[in-house]
Amino acid sequence: MLFEVWAPRAGRVGLRLAGRTYAMEPDPARDGWWRAEAPARDGDRYGFRLDGGPPLPDPRARRLPDGPGGLGAVVDAARSRPRAEWAGRGLPGAVLYELHVGTFTREGTFAAAAARLPHVAALGVTHVELMPVCPFPGRHGWGYDGVAPWAVHEPYGGPEGLARFVDAAHALGLGVVLDVVHNHLGPSGNHLPAYGPYFTDTHATPWGAAVNLDAPGADEVRAYFVGSALAWLRDYGLDGLRLDAVHALADTRPKHFLAELSGAVDALAARLGRPLFLIAESDLNDPLTTTPRAAGGLGVHAQWNDDFHHALHTALTGESQGYYADFAADPAAALARTLRGGFFHDGSYSSFRGRRHGRPLDPRSTPAHRLLGYAQTHDQIGNRALGDRLSASLSPGLLACAAALVLCAPFTPMLFMGEEWGARTPWQYFTDHTDPALAEAVRSGRRREFAAHGWPPDEIPDPQDPATRDRSVLDWNEPARSPHTELLAWHRRLITLRRTEPALTDPAWHYEALSAGPRTVHFRRGPLHVAVNLADVPVELPLGGGAAGAEPVAAWRPVAPPDAAGVLRLPAETAAVLRARS
Repeated sequence: MLFEVWAPRAGRVGLRLAGRTYAMEPDPARDGWWRAEAPARDGDRYGFRLDGGPPLPDPRARRLPDGPGGLGAVVDAARSRPRAEWAGRGLPGAVLYELHVGTFTREGTFAAAAARLPHVAALGVTHVELMPVCPFPGRHGWGYDGVAPWAVHEPYGGPEGLARFVDAAHALGLGVVLDVVHNHLGPSGNHLPAYGPYFTDTHATPWGAAVNLDAPGADEVRAYFVGSALAWLRDYGLDGLRLDAVHALADTRPKHFLAELSGAVDALAARLGRPLFLIAESDLNDPLTTTPRAAGGLGVHAQWNDDFHHALHTALTGESQGYYADFAADPAAALARTLRGGFFHDGSYSSFRGRRHGRPLDPRSTPAHRLLGYAQTHDQIGNRALGDRLSASLSPGLLACAAALVLCAPFTPMLFMGEEWGARTPWQYFTDHTDPALAEAVRSGRRREFAAHGWPPDEIPDPQDPATRDRSVLDWNEPARSPHTELLAWHRRLITLRRTEPALTDPAWHYEALSAGPRTVHFRRGPLHVAVNLADVPVELPLGGGAAGAEPVAAWRPVAPPDAAGVLRLPAETAAVLRARS
């Protein structure tokens, strides 16, 4: 078996495999690379010794049975590849479902999550989006502090567990998207600096030294992350990747890392003959992120749209702290603006940032599915002090209104696990650091952060307390109880409408009508009127003369057709979808 490693600073490298050491030779074709042939079996532990030092894990290890920092294990590729044939499922027309393996079930494993996938398929979504599954300290965590972007977290089930999960999803017609982190790596078990210039002090980031995308040695570092991304898509049969916080990728080279990555993914899709896509999390509000490379953009296929979330959140809750301040002055106008053009901040002044922010997005040249719309995500729940979902403070009616706006808007909709039934379980920030000093730093840092916003420190959940994770596990008994049963049926109905009504997945941003009042929203796409009343009293909502007698096809509370003048009487905290007669 061939073993290879990039270690440009080492004078000699040894392969430590199954208790034996083998000398490695420089690769004459690739500067800084070392290689050795050695007999190996599935599961054999191995690592690399640099200049006689202790064995370190392979940066490209596919399996780390002992967690970050432990030695790698040889993986039989046949056992970690999905077995089922799969033609792929692209992004246009998709409905995504964000899922955290460790809290989707009490067991917190791929196998247990796969057993619940029939529920997800019956909901009608098209893809599950897994939060990061690369190895991280301990058993339970969010996964954003992983250090091995080629490996799979062992407590979840390791490489074979992920492959079986992907098989189970594909057998139900579900695509699988994986959240990957290229902008930083966690501190625990991070041995990459010993191998080479994986990081650079040229740029500062919230996590310290930046990942080296543009300093000396950057070619191999970029290839390291591009190769990892392609391996997830190729070797595990995944359909797409969500790229964490791409605004934190510091890259000054003429060809940005994202353009290089999107080009490689498009080429792989062509070779495999199935659609593949990338979704960026970006705080830049820059349309170039999703503009095709041929048109001068970075070629990422879609991006999260936090502006839509913030506008919807303020309209639903009235909150105005932090970044919500920019949207709270007139939530209805902010919501209408994002529905019409995607970005709220398109060069406008952001009071939260103290400067202008963003660039205009042209709806005429940008298919609407390139922006993801959502009412809740892991970030927007878990980064609150108590990890409280919207269901902790909103009525079932308002949750139903939020669902209608997310699932009937032009964007690609995304739900966070349990949202479909109004789950009452919180989703809190939890860690399982094995380093006591790091654990205390995380604990005290979280308390200090929220103390600045007036929260008593003793009210902030301890991330290291196992009870914090346990509180965040979904309660699968809830969907059988009211009002959860009704909310689940409502989400299924709206997703069915989205699948069967071409107007709701039309990539054009065209509305026959779009208006928003202090507590109401109305828009028409094709023959369908979407009317939402967020007020706690009934309203009379004028839909226009052409709406007279429109037939309700979905309503949270019963509604009658609009009168002859096109006025709809909408009960309190109710959303309705109506079909115009012509």
